[in-house]
Amino acid sequence: MMTDTISLTEPPKNSSLFVKAALGAVPLLSSRKSTVPDRAVQLDGVRVDPDHLAAYCRATGLRFGDALPLTYPFILTFPLAMQLVVARDFPFVAVGAVHAQNLIERTRDISVSEPLDIRTHVENLREHPKGLLVDAISAVKVGRELVWHQVTTFLHQQRTSLSGGPKPEPKPEEVPPPPLRTLRADQKTITRYAAASGDHNPIHTSTLGAKAFGFPRAIAHGMWSAATVLGAIEGRIPEQATYAVKFGKPILLPATVNVYADQAEGGWDLALLHPKKGYPHLKATLR
Repeated sequence: MMTDTISLTEPPKNSSLFVKAALGAVPLLSSRKSTVPDRAVQLDGVRVDPDHLAAYCRATGLRFGDALPLTYPFILTFPLAMQLVVARDFPFVAVGAVHAQNLIERTRDISVSEPLDIRTHVENLREHPKGLLVDAISAVKVGRELVWHQVTTFLHQQRTSLSGGPKPEPKPEEVPPPPLRTLRADQKTITRYAAASGDHNPIHTSTLGAKAFGFPRAIAHGMWSAATVLGAIEGRIPEQATYAVKFGKPILLPATVNVYADQAEGGWDLALLHPKKGYPHLKATLR
């Protein structure tokens, strides 16, 4: 079987992707399959817009310079992954899907001036007690050199054959240790990130949108957290790095969260914890 490759000449517009995603949520208009279609999206010669990069750095608190922040290429790959996920024959609806985990591998620093070739496909649909998981895999190359690779795992919450089993004992809440610093997340910051990232999923941008998907209030983007926490070790991130992030309970806006960065063998252990109850919003390793 040949992979069906969609070659683009420019990035898909996020606004039209979200319209498609919303239409896909209407049952009559979708023809869902139980497998992930074998297709990929290719976009070559992408040039980073310095103004866009500056907006991203303002929204995440990361340093603006010639080298792209470790998490920035996620923004470039996101519309390509969305194009695949909003397709009518995709196994689930994109709107309301949450980011479960993310793995980034970078081989070297990437300069703002380098043209980037991006390829994204989706694979590994599997059941989880809370719903369906799927991986969006993106590769970023400069010429023939692979400089950045990512696996983004999305969770679509629904009943599966694994649902309804015994729930694990809830961990006792305990006050976390004193943080390295605290981080404030409010709607203004997250709206700014939504604009910079192109991710206008209603669970992040409006209370009504969040309530429609079972959240009491709007929640911060997982990749905003994953980017912002790197500010704690900025200037100490090696060029060649593997960044593995697991997202815990969402950050309900507005919130103040505790930031932790501990040196570990070969890198750092990072976390964002609830300041009173101690549960993780994010746990990550940088190696």
